[in-house]
Amino acid sequence: MGDAPSGGWSAADMARHADRATLVSALVDARERTLRQFAAFEHALGPSLRVPCAPELNLPLWELGHIGWFADWWIARNPQLGRGLQADPLVARSPARQVARGVDAEALYDSSAIAHDHRWQLDLPDAETTRADLSASLAQTLALLWEAPDDDTGLYFFRLALFHEDMHAEAAVYMAQALGIDVGHPSPPVRAEPVEVRTVHVPANRWTLGWSGPGFAFDNELGAHPIDVNAFEIDAGPVTWARYLPMVDAGLASVPRYLRRTPRGWETQRFGTWHALDLQAPACHLSATEAQAWCRWTGRRLPTEAEWEVAAQTAPGFAWGEVWEWTASAFAPFPGFAPHPYRDYSQPWFDGRPVLKGASSATHPRMRHPQYRNYFPAERTDILAGFRSVRP
Repeated sequence: MGDAPSGGWSAADMARHADRATLVSALVDARERTLRQFAAFEHALGPSLRVPCAPELNLPLWELGHIGWFADWWIARNPQLGRGLQADPLVARSPARQVARGVDAEALYDSSAIAHDHRWQLDLPDAETTRADLSASLAQTLALLWEAPDDDTGLYFFRLALFHEDMHAEAAVYMAQALGIDVGHPSPPVRAEPVEVRTVHVPANRWTLGWSGPGFAFDNELGAHPIDVNAFEIDAGPVTWARYLPMVDAGLASVPRYLRRTPRGWETQRFGTWHALDLQAPACHLSATEAQAWCRWTGRRLPTEAEWEVAAQTAPGFAWGEVWEWTASAFAPFPGFAPHPYRDYSQPWFDGRPVLKGASSATHPRMRHPQYRNYFPAERTDILAGFRSVRP
């Protein structure tokens, strides 16, 4: 988890530098995962594919159409495809493939323009039609990919579409958990022995925060800048249930989401089925508020984003990748921030919400990069998020 394969590069490093052939395989792989998940929702929900209108949910049929629309908007329909970061996001697009059926694709699938709750009022194409659109979209994407320059500029939007689909696949796991639907997400291993509570010491460091090399980077990662990080001691792994639940037992915190007490002990719900809780597993589905409360209770604190990165990339024995980890840092632009063509990826969310670092069990290895900056409102508990702590 978080370890690099032979050659010193992680799967995420390789994806960010992926050439055309690698991207072809990755895009096909991502689409297969998308369709498997959709089939599971279809089986569980029936032909209506309806889910409650809630901030943490989306209509599976809308998600499916949006994924194809996003790829088409930035690739097949984009006359400035080959300009990469210099592309004008407002340039006029060629007609959507749905226009032949009299369908306004932007009015259905443009997440920047369609309010979340309004999606439940849309007259969406049926599942068969949407799958056919996705198939045609992928075929056109791959054809254009083979013609693209094999460099960072020429491949920028193909990499963006890949990572966008991977993000939606992870969000589908969160939604399946909330709805009690099994989408085939593997069960975590059960620890046979108690996990030793270990810390790692990180010496004072002048650290470069932010992406500075070639390859793909998200706009909020750019703006590499030096930062002085004082010496600190941090948990070697995320806080486990065995460490977190005593605060609940003491009546100082509510029962976490997806947990319940029984005469036999704590149980956890996984995709609609209850199981005995592995107390040695990382505490998960916790809000940033709950994480901060535990830190106050134990006299510890959350790490900053810079501290987490320094430890993840320099400290032997620092394990990450089972849960996203809340930090004490607000999601904010790095120096010189400029939005990429997909302007709504980062800029609207610089509102004080915390940065999460790492990855979860639902994160594709392509996305597991230590410099990736995730961001959700502090109160969210549907995501696979936990935390680790620093000794003051």
